[in-house]
Amino acid sequence: MAGLNVSIAFFLSVVAICEVIRQVSKRLLPLGVYRGLVRELLRMLMEIGPWGGGFGPDVILTLLFITYLIHGVSFDGASANPTISLQEFLVMDSSFVATAVKLLVQFVGMEAAGILTTHYWSWELTDFHLIQNLMALDCSSSIHTSLYHGIFVEGVCSFFFHLVALKFQHSHPLYRAPVLAVIVTTLAYIAGPFTGAFFNPTLASIITFDCSGNILQEYVQVYWLGPLTGMLAALLLYQGNIPRLFQKNLFYSPKSKYRTPKGKAVPGLKQTGGNGEGQLQLRTKPWS
Repeated sequence: MAGLNVSIAFFLSVVAICEVIRQVSKRLLPLGVYRGLVRELLRMLMEIGPWGGGFGPDVILTLLFITYLIHGVSFDGASANPTISLQEFLVMDSSFVATAVKLLVQFVGMEAAGILTTHYWSWELTDFHLIQNLMALDCSSSIHTSLYHGIFVEGVCSFFFHLVALKFQHSHPLYRAPVLAVIVTTLAYIAGPFTGAFFNPTLASIITFDCSGNILQEYVQVYWLGPLTGMLAALLLYQGNIPRLFQKNLFYSPKSKYRTPKGKAVPGLKQTGGNGEGQLQLRTKPWS
């Protein structure tokens, strides 16, 4: 129980420190710098939080839900996920330069989070951390299934996550955050035994890419190709096109902006046919 309390205290401390730095940065830095750099970096630090505790799946899932809940409410749209940043680029909500900066900062945040967590484990405040230090020397792969099934699992997780995110993208954060937290936690519970259910390339890179059991190419296929494919499929299904690549809608016909009202004939108007088209003539009385 003491170990759990220490781990939760670490998690809450990271959340509190990141929130303070975020608020200060938002006031002191230019808006573009804050949006593109600081909030992505800080969210990446928070993203690693639950994995830094070194405790069981039930607590991991609980903290995962709480983390996404806090992120959704407070982090001003930061994603800490390359697939979300690329999705914003593909729907033309973000420029190429802004997207490149986000991706770069996400990797910087990933490395910073890894260093922070490793340093925290080195204190060995609990037995969990001692075990984590031993496991870090020779960790095993999170892929516990075949390569193609792993790609499929990560792709399906990413597909459902992005589909729900697109559906609620314009909803108020108080409604959107719990929905995303539930879908992420549910997917992690279902798919976790197969691949870890990361569906976040940066998070997967820091957690499992250095572990034995699979080569780098296999990790990239499962944790990069799978989520990216799922994101593209969700985007295509949701709106029928990918604006950055092509404008033609493959699935849905555009709805007319105007409606033609249906009503009774107006007295004094006479409809006549001509060249297959209806014409309206006004009947007037001659001057007496």
